[in-house]
Amino acid sequence: MGVLLPTLFALCAAASNALATVLQRRATLTVPQTQGFRPGLLLDLLRRPLWLAGMLAVIVAGVGQAAALATGPLALVQPLFVLELPLALLFGSLADHQRLAGRLWVAVAAVVAGLGLALMAAAPEGNRTHVPLDRWVPTLAGCAVVVLALTTAALRRPPGRARAGCLGAATAVCYALTAALMKTSMHILDDSGVGAFFTTWHTYAFAACGVCALLLLEHALQGGPLVASQPALTLGDASVSLVLGVLLYEEHVRAGWWLVPEALGVGLIVAGVLTLARAGASTG
Repeated sequence: MGVLLPTLFALCAAASNALATVLQRRATLTVPQTQGFRPGLLLDLLRRPLWLAGMLAVIVAGVGQAAALATGPLALVQPLFVLELPLALLFGSLADHQRLAGRLWVAVAAVVAGLGLALMAAAPEGNRTHVPLDRWVPTLAGCAVVVLALTTAALRRPPGRARAGCLGAATAVCYALTAALMKTSMHILDDSGVGAFFTTWHTYAFAACGVCALLLLEHALQGGPLVASQPALTLGDASVSLVLGVLLYEEHVRAGWWLVPEALGVGLIVAGVLTLARAGASTG
């Protein structure tokens, strides 16, 4: 039961995020493209009902993610969001009344099987509820430097794969950091109540980080093909979250000979994600 509940919450959140991705991707293609970093892009998107529907799905996903992080380790919850890509492709094909090719079903199966194999082999555990400030400070600083470097590199390039890939990677770091901060906030809510939740700095930090992630995501979706942004986002979120889970929350994954099935699972995930991202680029 300790693993089942956060897994179910995370799967619901991944499905909602996948639906949001489909809706937001379509909405971003209906507004003028931008060469630079334009916060006003969100104002344009607010006038698009399709984007607002996507944001509703994001809210539902956020609730599911918060529940998952409150009941399970970060290293378990966030990697499950790898399923967003195959789910987004499935939702997109349904919306377009198209059938997925056989090779894409194989890729979906590879992602699902690889994720299951990697998580079963790694068996993430640990649910630390308090992270001291001396761990948060270097983590926040390091993530900020990485995000700024990736964003700067992206804005120096014209629209295309390099730009989309850098922005996707920057979004992934923000997503992972948002989840890490949200996890602490949810533990504070559970232990000390609503008052403590709204007075802790973690709550406002994860909200701010989430807004940054959203803005970066919209520019990544506009900045180039999904074949570049989606693998960086999907795989980056899972990887950074695993690192943050170990560094901040002292979560543990199995080592030794377990690294063999873990590596095999990761390989299946990467192969499947790259195949599905190429399909998303050709259909999106």
